[in-house]
Amino acid sequence: MILQQIKFLQELLDKYQINLLNSIFINFTLTIILLGLLINAIEPHLPAFITQSFRYGKHSHKGEQNPLIGKLEVPKSWFSHFYIFAFGWSLLALSLNLKVLIHGTTAPDCVVDFLDFVAGGKDRNVLVNSTSGFVATVLITMQCVRRFYETNFIQIFSSKSKINLSHYIVGFFHYFGCVAAVLANTEGFVRGTTPSSFSFQKITFMQYICCFIFHFSWSQQYKSNMILVNLRKDPAGNTVTEKHLMPQGGFFEFVSSPHMFFEVAMYVAISGVIPASSTWAYIVIWVIANQTENAWLTHKWYKENFKNYPKRRYAIYPYIL
Repeated sequence: MILQQIKFLQELLDKYQINLLNSIFINFTLTIILLGLLINAIEPHLPAFITQSFRYGKHSHKGEQNPLIGKLEVPKSWFSHFYIFAFGWSLLALSLNLKVLIHGTTAPDCVVDFLDFVAGGKDRNVLVNSTSGFVATVLITMQCVRRFYETNFIQIFSSKSKINLSHYIVGFFHYFGCVAAVLANTEGFVRGTTPSSFSFQKITFMQYICCFIFHFSWSQQYKSNMILVNLRKDPAGNTVTEKHLMPQGGFFEFVSSPHMFFEVAMYVAISGVIPASSTWAYIVIWVIANQTENAWLTHKWYKENFKNYPKRRYAIYPYIL
């Protein structure tokens, strides 16, 4: 029965040429832009359930609480759950990529069928060569593995901080989609295609530049996150507070949320590695919209809560926003 329903849904997606991954990220982007504009422009006039659902963390909604929305909130520490998922999901993709490259054969039928289902049906085209696809997979796996380590072993979450269940679910969809998107149009993962051999000579100069930008951003995001973690520790490394304090040092001297700026930079860098992937382009737009809005709300919170907050700091993009 379930298989018949899946087959019917697949036929429906094929008939109307619907790419589930593209649809997910387009809808995410439109939602964050619409709600972000409402929050920024007319928040005092919005119902509490909208602001309470949208805001979280340090800039969470502090006014009248909607009891129904309150029951749909989970601890912010649950962020670590979708990084556990991303850790395993990205490593699975990397292992499949290696297997396809080493054996020089198309991915297993179940993988191809799965990608057909989520990424546009049997008419998927090859847009990414095997070398570029492998490099992009390595990069996204590096990010997933590091964030898994940070959120599960280093980051100090406030015991009182909550997120809406929708944020929690979106996190899973995000990493599910990102990893699947890298494979969706890569040689060897498209029906009827075989992978080309991997070669460093096939990596273009621009792709090397993008890899350098990614690595720099990846390392700087870690350093920025460690600055935030250390705000809650004493010199001996013991956790002494769960308060949100004013960060200083590193790229915090330029922007309020350098970790969000470098998140955007990493996704843009991967886009430079697989520039023909339209799905990844939608992901980049979603990440820019999401990180920009979150950073803007964070910036406003810092300015409201620290009277001596440096005026030279921008929200997320140095000298721009």
